[in-house]
Amino acid sequence: MFNPSLLPDITSHYVAEIQKPLQWVGMEEIAIPLLISAQDSSVPLTEQNLELKVVPQQVMAKASLYVNLEKQDAKGIHMSRLHLALNNKLAGKTLSKDKMILLLQHMVQSQDGISNSARLVFKFDLVLEKPALLSGELGYQSYPVRVDAQYINGELNLDLDLTIPYSSTCPCSASLSRQLYAEAINERFSDGTVNKQELMSWVVSDAGSVATPHSQRSYAYLKLSLEKNYFPDVASLIFQFEGIIGTPVQTAVKRQDEQAFARMNAENLMFCEDAARRIKNGLEKMAFVDNYWIKVEHQESLHAHNAVVIDKKL
Repeated sequence: MFNPSLLPDITSHYVAEIQKPLQWVGMEEIAIPLLISAQDSSVPLTEQNLELKVVPQQVMAKASLYVNLEKQDAKGIHMSRLHLALNNKLAGKTLSKDKMILLLQHMVQSQDGISNSARLVFKFDLVLEKPALLSGELGYQSYPVRVDAQYINGELNLDLDLTIPYSSTCPCSASLSRQLYAEAINERFSDGTVNKQELMSWVVSDAGSVATPHSQRSYAYLKLSLEKNYFPDVASLIFQFEGIIGTPVQTAVKRQDEQAFARMNAENLMFCEDAARRIKNGLEKMAFVDNYWIKVEHQESLHAHNAVVIDKKL
């Protein structure tokens, strides 16, 4: 007997015409607020600033949720249950390994036996406060982050993607610039002796700007497969990679900071191969990284093309 108060449920009451399992079915780009632990490891901890150690930061993330469709004759999954589970288990809460496991398990259970695996992908920008090199000024840097959590056969597999900008100065260009500088000094001060004050005045004048090595904004794209049951403090990991590379981009600066940054680049000349090897060496010392894929990209100012390195562990 027809009952107009009962809404039809196609998923539960119909079978699939073509009966085959499907790897992942779900929804993508769902907006959700999350809290991310933002430990500012660029600021040394003292008795006076212990409160800076961990600062939970709210981010607006985009979440993608999937379950497998293991039951071959099932018409489809219960999608709304995934969305509701995300809201109930994680909205406004700190993203952690344990919370992701609980949500993934609940996603599987919500499907009433038609699924046995689940997957979560979160994408967000983590905004970190960074101090200037000398002046003490503070600014903010945004880092794209992607977390991919898969719950398969009762085990959690976690992948973490980071994008880290930095500055790079070409060693070849620096060498060629030094040669031009030496030639200019030899031509300007051709006598056997050089007056120190005259030389210093010439160096700081416009005439002393003979050549400058080319620098470029550069990027390290990291895809890390993490050891089972480990989820790092993302902010600390970002700062660690910036230390490994050696020339992180700056935020708010004054003249003394810009000068210190110029000195830091001169002491840290690198090809993209150098940067990639530094990152690779750092990754191989991180016991919690099971596997990795990296791409280093130097966006050339000399050329209209980029210099890149792509590498992986296996």
